[in-house]
Amino acid sequence: MLAWQLEQAMQEQQKTKQAMAKQLHTSRSQLDRLLDPQNVSVTLDTITRAARALGKRVILRVADLKAAKRA
Repeated sequence: MLAWQLEQAMQEQQKTKQAMAKQLHTSRSQLDRLLDPQNVSVTLDTITRAARALGKRVILRVADLKAAKRA
């Protein structure tokens, strides 16, 4: 979900992968890994830096498992 949201924000801002990679001081292939929803090894720090580059923030929440089952 996070990868999809970052990609949507890039599209809304008409930011290319090349421009985003440059802003994050990384390679385009590294950005592709960040935007790959199947890649589970992306760090929270990397996601946060990408979100900030898009004028967004990451909100992480821990919820009670029992409350989640009722919904």
